[in-house]
Amino acid sequence: MSLAIVDTREWQNLFDLKSGARMEAHGPRVELMKNVLARHPYPGDMAPDSNRWVSDIALELIRGYDPRFVFMTYARQYFSLRYEVMDEAGRKQLVSELFREVERFIAESGFTPLIVGRGDMVPLLGYVDLSRLDGLAIATHWSVRYAGLHNPSQADLKAVAEHPHITRVVSRDEMLRLFGGTSDDSRRLPDYLLVAERGYALRTVSSTMRKPVMIHDAAEHIPLFSPLGAAQDITAIRRLIMDNLGEHRIALIILDGIGIDRFPWSMTPCRNGREWYSYEPGAGQYLAISSGRHRVFDYPTGYKSYDEDGGEKEYPLSGYFTSLPADTIGEGMRERSIAVGNNSMFMHMVTGADLCVECFARNLSNQGALGVIHCQDK
Repeated sequence: MSLAIVDTREWQNLFDLKSGARMEAHGPRVELMKNVLARHPYPGDMAPDSNRWVSDIALELIRGYDPRFVFMTYARQYFSLRYEVMDEAGRKQLVSELFREVERFIAESGFTPLIVGRGDMVPLLGYVDLSRLDGLAIATHWSVRYAGLHNPSQADLKAVAEHPHITRVVSRDEMLRLFGGTSDDSRRLPDYLLVAERGYALRTVSSTMRKPVMIHDAAEHIPLFSPLGAAQDITAIRRLIMDNLGEHRIALIILDGIGIDRFPWSMTPCRNGREWYSYEPGAGQYLAISSGRHRVFDYPTGYKSYDEDGGEKEYPLSGYFTSLPADTIGEGMRERSIAVGNNSMFMHMVTGADLCVECFARNLSNQGALGVIHCQDK
């Protein structure tokens, strides 16, 4: 059973992560997590000290739990670049502050860093409005470059094929071929996947996020800083970590909103997908890194999440996730692990780490912090 602790500054409550039921639990890890959350209230997604919050909690968990592996995400710069109007000097300052914080964590922790940027931010050039099609277009969650199209008419297919800012229309069969999917994998796939031109966002009836200034790219290559060796593809990062964990305490540091163009340190380009498909910074990209294999079918862009609603949702504290993904990097380790990040939902769902802390926020609304204990016997 995985335990979840929600801290809202004024109170803390303990829940069964899967059912969401209130519960009571005690023990050294529960007390460690409660104390860490109480001492470090979450400042907010775009607050100047949001990334520092990540480092401070990771350092305290390292002192209190002594893990061999740390999975971290720094995301303040992603939210700020996405929603705040700033000039190029302001953007450079934001990135400089991020890397100073990363340097501080590395120096104070003594961990060997493996740093991955999830892809650049680019100016929003415009929207591609899909809301007037005969079929149903869905842009899942934070997706902007990809959208799913269900039950399209022939007029729909002609319209999207001729649209100047849609670069590719991909059938379900092509997605299954590309990633070796089965008939069971096809259940969640839309009939077609639409791919927007760089800088354009696909707008559907499900697009509910506030208007951005910049949007994330789906870059063919993303930057990798690694003193442990090269990984030509994001699915090779897990093996690189596992092969070196015996000799090094390793911190996998994920940087949201940072691509090759804004990465100031020496790095090597790492393939961020397969053939024409490149990951947006969502669950699929995280799971590919964490599991060491492509996971586009778990939560594919454009799937009808509402078809799975019924009765009591499992994992009610975990956003759109409906189950705990298997074969994640922390789950496969004998060694102790932690995960900390200021991008909600992902740390406790995609890392498999023993102890996880993340912001508890939705669409920039700060609801506190969430601590999850997956393992109590390492």
